[in-house]
Amino acid sequence: MKNKEKLKPLMFVGTGSDVGKSVINAAFCRIFLQDGYHPAPFKAQNMSLNSYASAEGLELGRAQAVQAEACGIPCLSAMNPILLKPTSQRKAQVVLNGKPVGDQTAREYFLKTDREFLFAEAMKAWKTLDDRYNPIVMEGAGSISEVNLWDKDITNMRVSLETGAPTILIADIDRGGVFGSVYGTIQLLPEAERRLIKGILINKFRGDISLFEEGRKTLEELTGVPVIGVVPYFSDIHIEQEDSVVIDYKRGHVKDGQVNVAVVLLRHMSNFTDFNTLERMPDVNLYYSANPEEIAKADIVLVPGSKNTISDLMYLRKQGLAKAIIQAAEAGKGVYGICGGYQIMGQEIHDPNQVEGEVESIPGLGLLPVITTLTKEKRTVQTAFQFADRDEACSGYEIHMGTTELQDGQPLCRLRDGSSDGCMVSPKLWGTYLHGVLDNKVVVEEIMKACQLEAKAVAFDYNEFKETQYDKLADHIRGHVDMDYVYSVMKED
Repeated sequence: MKNKEKLKPLMFVGTGSDVGKSVINAAFCRIFLQDGYHPAPFKAQNMSLNSYASAEGLELGRAQAVQAEACGIPCLSAMNPILLKPTSQRKAQVVLNGKPVGDQTAREYFLKTDREFLFAEAMKAWKTLDDRYNPIVMEGAGSISEVNLWDKDITNMRVSLETGAPTILIADIDRGGVFGSVYGTIQLLPEAERRLIKGILINKFRGDISLFEEGRKTLEELTGVPVIGVVPYFSDIHIEQEDSVVIDYKRGHVKDGQVNVAVVLLRHMSNFTDFNTLERMPDVNLYYSANPEEIAKADIVLVPGSKNTISDLMYLRKQGLAKAIIQAAEAGKGVYGICGGYQIMGQEIHDPNQVEGEVESIPGLGLLPVITTLTKEKRTVQTAFQFADRDEACSGYEIHMGTTELQDGQPLCRLRDGSSDGCMVSPKLWGTYLHGVLDNKVVVEEIMKACQLEAKAVAFDYNEFKETQYDKLADHIRGHVDMDYVYSVMKED
């Protein structure tokens, strides 16, 4: 039975990017669920190449989908009404309420879009959630002390002000400068916003926390805001990450005695969470690489999704990676493509409407007998399917702009609606539009069998693993945060 007591929404903001807001938000989502509430996440504006398809057939940032999972509820586009997906260093696709509305440069987005309209849309989305869930666990973006962007803010303290949310400031002590970043951030805020900062949370602490007790008191004296917790750094709790900065820690090379799986590191790679299941298998060494030699050494090569397929295909050729992928296939190794990777492995890619740029046609790697035409319309859908000749029910999702036609060969998957997906040349060579395909045990079993690798590594239930990790995360945060105080600020008038 869900707790009927209405709580104020809770907002997490940061002294900077990558301080741990998304993971902390997920922890509180699970804590509130455990305590009998019916929580939901919210982030007004997000920037990420790692997105997800909701059951409504709409798109949102992966972090909010993960947080919804921690809440025990299906994700909705309202949880992330504005999503920016970079297509180059200067441009991004703008996704509003789950649907793309065009590409813009950063200058165009910040200076020419109607900020009041975007904020109003974000607040409409928030209201739909607040009417259904309790509490709303909100997340800001980047740093709240970017004074040059305050008049354009639609995701940080303006949301706190609009919703009356008590706000927790998160700082990453691991990167250093925590006193200056916390004090400076709070002091820069206008008085109305400063009053909403109800607590400071120090994240990623290494070593003996008792040694920071004096530091805690100093911060409270400097800012007049209580330090509600000091959370130790952890590496044994695994929560899906959204920011591709985590890939820097996943670059690697082959290891003896393991199944070596190389993910080709594209410049515009999207949805790297497609490989989380393989990464967690004890017998698998999964690594990301843009080194042709490391690709050539792998047992299995995975070509991931891309937000700019043609640009990444040109990059593969320039770096010698295209040749390495082709040679891996010719050597009889497992080579598989997902979404943009599927398009790249085909015979041709056409872009008559210049969706991705000025190049209207380019030959693919020629590994799969398919031709892709990029389109302005985006397909965003969750789907059930059956893989190859197996009867087991599988699940995945599609997020792509383009249609792909088989010229030969056979489809890879049978979809629930009776249609088909993908192309299989052999069990060692196929491509699919289905993100999450590797989260299905049957698919990994078939890959291991085809490549004559040890299949014992697939004895792993990823969904059960994720649930365990959410609970571990919640326990970790409970043990180091003053939850009584958090509840008190969410209940006060």
